[in-house]
Amino acid sequence: MNGTINALTRSMNVFHLAGSACNNCDIEILDALTPKYDLERFGMTLVGSIRHADVVLVSGIFNRKAAIRAQEVLAQTPKPYLVLGIGACPCTGLMFRDSYNWDRPPSDYMNIDAFVPGCPPKPEAIIAAVVKVIEGLRSGALVPRCLL
Repeated sequence: MNGTINALTRSMNVFHLAGSACNNCDIEILDALTPKYDLERFGMTLVGSIRHADVVLVSGIFNRKAAIRAQEVLAQTPKPYLVLGIGACPCTGLMFRDSYNWDRPPSDYMNIDAFVPGCPPKPEAIIAAVVKVIEGLRSGALVPRCLL
């Protein structure tokens, strides 16, 4: 367990797994990476391959076929890793809940460690959630599977 905590509290590589949605959460995630907010000051960098990820940010919803692919992508992530649900869609499906091709929220078929609420959440909330998760790991506290 101590090795897991140490591995996840060093500098972290972040991969963004985007589902189908309005893309507002995607824009806010990218905004958190700009010099204005500078997520890299906390040791986090965006990576283009899931095989280099320590943290996976999930946004949007996935239809039945995309849900299978999302699970395949997550299976390629080296362990240990964290999954953060960004926005309301990964938690509840929100406005896409009654869509004809929507099956269920991503939280039903992937192990999401923590959620960042909002539609869309502000970059400050995303950064605060990531920092809170890192601090929770460093202090030995369990990361709750609830809204941060």
